Amino acid sequence: MEQRHSIFTPVLIVGCIIILVSFAVRASFGVFQIPIAEEFGWLRSEFSLAIAIQNLAWGIGQPIFGAIAEKIGDRKAIILGAVTYAAGLVLSSFAVSPEAHQLYEILVGFGIAGTGFGVILAVVGRASSDENRSMSLAIVTAAGSGGQVFGAPLAEWMLGFLTWQSTFLVFAAAILAMLLLLPMMRAPAVSKVELEESMGAILRRAFRDPSYTLIFLGFFSCGYQLGFITAHFPAMITEMCGAIDPSGTLASIGVSTTSALGAVAISLIGLANIVGTLTAGWLGKRFQKKYLLAWIYTGRTVAAAVFILLPITPTSVVIFSIAMGSLWLATVPLTSGLVAHLYGLRYMGTLYGIVFFSHQLGSFMGVWLGGRMYDAYGDYTLVWWIGVGVGAFSAIVHLPIREKRALAVAA
Repeated sequence: MEQRHSIFTPVLIVGCIIILVSFAVRASFGVFQIPIAEEFGWLRSEFSLAIAIQNLAWGIGQPIFGAIAEKIGDRKAIILGAVTYAAGLVLSSFAVSPEAHQLYEILVGFGIAGTGFGVILAVVGRASSDENRSMSLAIVTAAGSGGQVFGAPLAEWMLGFLTWQSTFLVFAAAILAMLLLLPMMRAPAVSKVELEESMGAILRRAFRDPSYTLIFLGFFSCGYQLGFITAHFPAMITEMCGAIDPSGTLASIGVSTTSALGAVAISLIGLANIVGTLTAGWLGKRFQKKYLLAWIYTGRTVAAAVFILLPITPTSVVIFSIAMGSLWLATVPLTSGLVAHLYGLRYMGTLYGIVFFSHQLGSFMGVWLGGRMYDAYGDYTLVWWIGVGVGAFSAIVHLPIREKRALAVAA
């Protein structure tokens, strides 16, 4: 009789909680753009550069924390990441210069790497059965969207009665509190066959494989679009969106200002992505992942182009947020699952972390260019169109990927 494995293991549940808390805090940074800039009289690009550096540090830290987890253990890597994350938030709460914020966001970025997808997806992937792996990775990814659902609105709400400094301290405490669940996170060891291959050998095999290069290149636009929207979309809506109708639906549920709508938009993106990511995980078991990724990037490109071509109204913001949200992190279970399929689970954290570095290079460019071009031109239109272009590039670059597992070759 065939044994059926439960998809909801303790590792999956704890992994979801860690990702949820980590991403709730990360997704809130765009809400702090205007309060911090107004308090210190900074240009928009100053705090934008801090968030951009955070994203770049996250990308640099991801393969490092993946390797740490593979060498000394997943839980130790997560503890190190959480402590680093909290330290960055605490130090940022005392920062009074752009340079200080930019420096401390390096710690925040490394902290996100230690509590984020690279480490968590690898341990969940090892703890999942073959038939459940694609869906398990999707569930963890969806948990990141769950954090996004309430992270930005929670920050906006807290800023109503707390300073941004105190809000950072509360978030630091939340990051440390999630470590209480780590004793439940025990993943099985990898197979003997995978243990026989060294990290150097599998890295050489991946770097010689054109498909790995294409995956790396394709993930850039995902980071660009997500980084820009997370960091700048709330401010963009606040300043560029038409007024909210006082007698309309949004006003009736308490969304009476474009500032509040900006926070809600990030929440809507996260909410829609829960459905989108789970759907991507389900489809990933049934169709080739490269074609699914190409369709996701095509959908993003079309949605972004239509949004910027039309007048920006509360209705268009809501529609775009739902459309973009359904495609938001749907790339993550497919990309990580593709890496695991091609190269195995033993060094998935490191290999996915290297691919994720491309994602974070894109995030850095999206966040930084957003601030620079806003200061230069007074709006976000040009940087938005660049995002449309790189999205189209990613849709095309996934098509030549070969989804056959790369064979080991002699070192």
